[in-house]
Amino acid sequence: MQKEMEPIQDEFKILPATRDDMQKVYDLIVELAEYEKLRHMVIGDVKDMEKWAFGEDPVVFINCGWLNGNIIAYSLHFRNYSTFLCKPGIYLEDIYVQPQYRGRGYGKKMLLFLSKLCYEKGYGRMEWQVLKWNKPSIDFYESLGAEPLNEWLQYRLVGDSLKKCAENFDQLK
Repeated sequence: MQKEMEPIQDEFKILPATRDDMQKVYDLIVELAEYEKLRHMVIGDVKDMEKWAFGEDPVVFINCGWLNGNIIAYSLHFRNYSTFLCKPGIYLEDIYVQPQYRGRGYGKKMLLFLSKLCYEKGYGRMEWQVLKWNKPSIDFYESLGAEPLNEWLQYRLVGDSLKKCAENFDQLK
């Protein structure tokens, strides 16, 4: 039996994060990592986030979902660029709603907020990842018309492999 969705309440609002919000956002990042069984990968801290969100060269944008004076959700994104479209886009790194507030439309409102931002700025697309086992999220994204990119593999350099590549470049003549 499908869970009946409760309507969005008027008290829910989406606002850009401030420095004062960073500890709560960080706590929600840890909650998300625990849900995804990836807590061991969270090695940064609030100061790191503040640097990249509010420092001299901001690279991330964070929005907070507020309900009755409390942050219950967040999204974190940055701009990317498509050489095929010749347009910028949004890469959604995280979107998270605390479990006790799911099923009320808050996550949908957060995602549609970013979709509108992307569209109104004339960007070409919005992209994100989801873990293969996270069926509720996959179903949610597909219900909005999002499509999986089954033909693409993602690669990552991090830690020692990133360091090794950087050092290899320095050794080139």
